[in-house]
Amino acid sequence: MTFSVYIRPLALEDAQTSYLWRNDPQVWTFTNFKATQRITSKMETAWLQENLNKPDQSRFAICLKELDTYVGNIQLLDIRDKTAELHLFIGNRLYWGKGIGYQATMLILKYAFFYKELESLHLRVHPANVPALYIYEKAGFEITGEVDGLVKMKILKKNFINHGQLVK
Repeated sequence: MTFSVYIRPLALEDAQTSYLWRNDPQVWTFTNFKATQRITSKMETAWLQENLNKPDQSRFAICLKELDTYVGNIQLLDIRDKTAELHLFIGNRLYWGKGIGYQATMLILKYAFFYKELESLHLRVHPANVPALYIYEKAGFEITGEVDGLVKMKILKKNFINHGQLVK
């Protein structure tokens, strides 16, 4: 089944779902996040409350159009000087491998380049996270190096436009 997605601003109420993902070690296999204690709904709400309105961040929920279901997060962090760092995860493992990450990536790229008027985005991804590498390369990111055992990737607005990413 193919799903269509939309992104919307992350809300405090999303903590009622996302705290469950924070406690699923499989979701965090390829990241540096390692929970040192069980995350509660209250803890997740407090974390979101602290982070949602930071001026150098734009955080979004990834939702399925057909089911209006929240399945993951995508965000722009450390926004400054016309650039930002992209983070993506699908927290609901039922929707892994369904093309949702790619669709969400395309939506956030359009938001970043045309609404936020950024000129580039960068990210870091674990080299064994082949699905993520595929998503980012398909979206137009290029590998720029390695840092702390992670693959560094970058996309420029002009390359996103020039390579016809707007129609994919």
